[in-house]
Amino acid sequence: MNYGKKSTARKRNALISRSSMMGQRAHVSLIRLLFMGLITLCVVVTCVGIGSVRGVIANAPDVENVDIMPLGYATFLYDDEGNQIRKLAAPDANRLPVSIDQIPLDLQHAVVAIEDERFYEHNGIDVRGILRAAVKGLTSGGHFSEGASTITQQLLKNNVFTNWTNESTQIERITRKLQEQYLAVQIEEKIGDKNVILENYLNTINLGAGAYGVQAASRQYFNKDVWDLNLSECATLAGITQAPTKYNPISNPKENAKRRKEVLQHMLDQEYIDQAQYDEALNDDVYSRIQAAQAEQTQTDSNIYSYFEDALNQQIINDLMNIKGYTKTQAQNMLYSGGLKVMTTQSPSIQKILDEEYADPSNYPDYVQYALDYALTVKTPAGEQVNYSKEMMKLYFQNEDPSFDLLFDSQEEGQTYVDRYKADILSDGSQVVAERVNFAPQPQSSMTVIDQHTGYVKAMIGGRGEKTASLTMNRATDSTRQPGSTFKIVSTYAPALNELGMSLATTFEDEPYNYPSGQPVKNASGSYSGTTTIRTAIRNSINVVAVKCLEQVTPELGLQYLDNFGFSTLAHGTEADTDANGNVYTDANLPMALGGLTYGITNIDLCAAYATIANSGNYIKPVYYTKILDHNGNVLIENTSAEKSVIKESTAFLLTSAMEDVVQQGTGTACQLDNMAVAGKTGTTDQYNDLWFAGFTPYYTCVVWSGYDDNQKIPDDARNFHKNLWRKVMSRIHEGLEYRDFQQPSSVEKISICSETGLLPRTGCPVIEEYFDVGTVPTEYCDQHFYEIPDEETEGELVLDPDLTQTPDDPNNPGTPEEPVIPDNPDNTGGDGTGGDGTGGDGTGGDNTGGDNTGGDGTGGDGTGGDYTGGDNTGGEGTDDIVYY
Repeated sequence: MNYGKKSTARKRNALISRSSMMGQRAHVSLIRLLFMGLITLCVVVTCVGIGSVRGVIANAPDVENVDIMPLGYATFLYDDEGNQIRKLAAPDANRLPVSIDQIPLDLQHAVVAIEDERFYEHNGIDVRGILRAAVKGLTSGGHFSEGASTITQQLLKNNVFTNWTNESTQIERITRKLQEQYLAVQIEEKIGDKNVILENYLNTINLGAGAYGVQAASRQYFNKDVWDLNLSECATLAGITQAPTKYNPISNPKENAKRRKEVLQHMLDQEYIDQAQYDEALNDDVYSRIQAAQAEQTQTDSNIYSYFEDALNQQIINDLMNIKGYTKTQAQNMLYSGGLKVMTTQSPSIQKILDEEYADPSNYPDYVQYALDYALTVKTPAGEQVNYSKEMMKLYFQNEDPSFDLLFDSQEEGQTYVDRYKADILSDGSQVVAERVNFAPQPQSSMTVIDQHTGYVKAMIGGRGEKTASLTMNRATDSTRQPGSTFKIVSTYAPALNELGMSLATTFEDEPYNYPSGQPVKNASGSYSGTTTIRTAIRNSINVVAVKCLEQVTPELGLQYLDNFGFSTLAHGTEADTDANGNVYTDANLPMALGGLTYGITNIDLCAAYATIANSGNYIKPVYYTKILDHNGNVLIENTSAEKSVIKESTAFLLTSAMEDVVQQGTGTACQLDNMAVAGKTGTTDQYNDLWFAGFTPYYTCVVWSGYDDNQKIPDDARNFHKNLWRKVMSRIHEGLEYRDFQQPSSVEKISICSETGLLPRTGCPVIEEYFDVGTVPTEYCDQHFYEIPDEETEGELVLDPDLTQTPDDPNNPGTPEEPVIPDNPDNTGGDGTGGDGTGGDGTGGDNTGGDNTGGDGTGGDGTGGDYTGGDNTGGEGTDDIVYY
């Protein structure tokens, strides 16, 4: 190195030279510029970052509007005794809420230990956990797999940020995470109670197997309540939530066992348990108990709703829409995931009786057929989905055999046709997407039982045979069938007695008669009875009298009464009743008297209508539940169905009295009960497609229907089993109940009348006692029967006693003889006194009332009454026209 004087001077001059000074200044300025730019960039980035974070936070939900309570609680149904009969739950809503006090401390500690060990210390976010996860992510090459979410954040993710599963970008995920962290701090500050947060979390978490929340999981895996779990079981549940499928203790017990050990280790490390507890829990054979619980649940639980539950659920959805204003989707969500408690009207004892009797093969005809219900969806080689129905299958085989139907003598026979049909469809390489095969035994039946005093539906059966799915055809509520002569009571005689001043003693001529179209009205017997009272017409189900009566009532008025009786499937001649050709249907016509309807009626509607008569004339819409509580126990809907007066109490009693005759001596004798008074009416359509009995006691109303699903004619030997079912069911229902008669109201009085004319009797009339509304008591006297006494001045000719205007026992009529004087005159009074060769000889009514028609050759004669009442027509040629009885 040259450190001489000259060398040093040169260096000093170089440093202070102008050019050197400018170069150095430029270098320093560049460094300063870069440094300032870096600072500026950092400031900008920081500002942008802060602004972005503030923007993300600003868009977070308002903490005041945030609800951390879990969504999707199971709904429970209870019978009329308070017993749980069903749990309704959507796939992600199987929650059974419990309070923190009901959850074992071991389970609380197990979840905290494995999910958020500093839960009781942090303010909503775990800074140490976040740093630990960040360091691990950076040191593992950017794989940020370790979570740092607290229980509070997870609760917010599940109950507030419910769309997190749809996040598609990292920005969306980071945005949600920032909002979670912000709200977690806010929520913890607002609530100020860790137990509230933990309670909601434990009621929220997915624990696999369709169980959400610890109570549902406890019931699912151990078949017991959460508060009964031991330490080992608590650790088993706590380990599931990280990966519900992987750690499912039913399907993956080995994986769950590893996780359970990890949970117990965390609990030991964090001093929630000691070594002895750890060892005991680890050695507990919890998985054997889990498998045993599954076997037990398989035996007792059924996912298929009953017919009653199907109808109940539909009414709840309708009421949530109509009363609470929900949309259909909202109503369904509320029912299946709203945590409701529904108090139903179902009686477990009555429903059990129906279930047992309908399951008893001896209650049905020996010859059983099976109706096929079939549906098939396939994917063609071209990728198109095609649906095939049972109707298409029927047409397919009718090309071979025009008489082919979907009724088979055995299920095996039906399955061979299914296999042939499916094989032909799949022959082009199509693949099955979905298939439904169901065989229903035939003839079918349905039954409904209602407590007429409340309108409560106590029990229901929608068909015989095994119910294979929920929401299948319910023949009690969904299937519309022709009601036959059960309709005479509600469409015709109810308005006649209630509004037109008629009585049970009002008479009509039962004689050959035609509809306005010219079609004859036929009685089921094929014969006619002459002058007939309404009581007799009801008892013997006489068609001509019903049609003539409705003609006076008018079909329009009859239809109004049917509406008031609650029938919901009638045709009123509106646009809804118009076919593709523009033809308008209406049930306001005379065949309505005999149950000839456009669409038919349902069992439940007919039961409600007859319950109206049993309830003194007051209609109550069928009620399936009394109250709905929300998941907080508040009343959501109070189901108080108001009564509506349809007919007078007196009218209801008169109809009841006449229908007692139906059961005691008419067409319904097979439905008599040994232990209770019964009133009812039979119904049969002309070709025996539908058979009904609608009846009631002072306690309950019950309607039974039988028929083929495809509307075929019921065989001769299968036309009474429905009555036997009704009798068996109602006999068992009334076991132990106090015997009661139907109570006569004060608006009804009972007087003596002529049984044939319905008028006040004269001497010689066949006298019976009849009930009348006090406003319809007859004031006229019979003009067809009288005592005929010999007049000495006319040498034995018979004349009317001019003083004979009252019944023989009237003390105010001294001219009335105590005993009838009946001369031996077969041409006029009946031959040998009783009726000659018959019940009327040629006398009592000549050729019309007694002659060949009513008595003819005798009570036995050629038939039951000459050429008309039995004779050549009882059985005769049969009838091709509509006949109901």
